[in-house]
Amino acid sequence: MEAAAGGVCGSGYRPRRRRGAEGLHRTAKERARSLTDFLDELGSDKPVPAGGSAAAAAVAMAAGLVEKVARLSTPQMIGAAAIRKRAANVRMVAAACIESDAHAYLDYMAALRAARGRNAAERERILRPAFGGIVSLPLKVARFAAEVADMGAELASHGKPSVRSDAVAAVQLAAAAAQASAATLAANLARSPDDAKLGEVRRLASGASERARRLRAPGPAGGRGRGPARSANSARR
Repeated sequence: MEAAAGGVCGSGYRPRRRRGAEGLHRTAKERARSLTDFLDELGSDKPVPAGGSAAAAAVAMAAGLVEKVARLSTPQMIGAAAIRKRAANVRMVAAACIESDAHAYLDYMAALRAARGRNAAERERILRPAFGGIVSLPLKVARFAAEVADMGAELASHGKPSVRSDAVAAVQLAAAAAQASAATLAANLARSPDDAKLGEVRRLASGASERARRLRAPGPAGGRGRGPARSANSARR
């Protein structure tokens, strides 16, 4: 099953979690429960969440890593503050796409049911908006993924060396999300293999994968990976 969502993502995936526990006011246990609930639902026999939601989640996590590395790199890297702000925005929007993806798939299935037995013109009227939803989001997520890969690569090259491996991880996650989005869109456009959106999403996925391929996080601690700056007395903070 391939899921996707419409142009503007909603308010974010909200699995079965306690209300009133948002942001910094949520405890570590509550945050873990929220993630666990999402993963439980991802592994369930329900139609959603599925691949589209997983891709959006991967982009959100990658953007979070970029945000972290940019924040820690701000004292030494020109442009890090701007990257941090952009990554924070992408993280929030991508997180919202997790739920939007599920809703769009369910909306499309409902439209298919409503279109049964209708004439061609009525079917087109019913299905077009819902079909647009399951086509637009994979491309949107892939665009975000490519942007995150670019930001992560910039930080891997010029950011704080002790957290370079986090930047590399962000690029790898973003590349995987872009490839997943390309696969989702290809499935959703199986009857329109020449659609221009397929060409774009494949270019985005290829570019992000090339970014990831070029990056390496060599050596043990103390190399260009995280290094000893993870210690309690580290300058990382």
